Amino acid sequence: MYEPKIIAFLCRWCASAAADLAGVSRLSYPANIIPIVVPCSGRVDPRAIIEAFLNGADGVLIGGCHTPNDCHYISGNFKAFKRIHILKKLLKQFGIEPERIRLEWISATEATKLVQVTKDFVETIRKLGPLAR
Repeated sequence: MYEPKIIAFLCRWCASAAADLAGVSRLSYPANIIPIVVPCSGRVDPRAIIEAFLNGADGVLIGGCHTPNDCHYISGNFKAFKRIHILKKLLKQFGIEPERIRLEWISATEATKLVQVTKDFVETIRKLGPLAR
């Protein structure tokens, strides 16, 4: 059975802390997820997402602070939202499904949300199948 490879760029203040809390709480999320801690969702360069796809990722998850207004760096979540919106349109023109990128706002205390988001995203990517390279 096909198992997707997913790169997760997680904000160190919230989404990454939620992943840590999931571990401490013995909540497991799919092993398909390869977490990369970043200072802020707004620091995820679209080139890094494209590089992830070029290097074998079937999906990319970006986890930012709890809400766009709660970013530790004030406007980081807004930057991430705009970049991801534009990148999805661009990738669609190249035949890559926009559903292969997911942006979520996850608080440091929302370990169960992180687990659910990762499970849902793995299922979405599994249904889409491997990314044709």
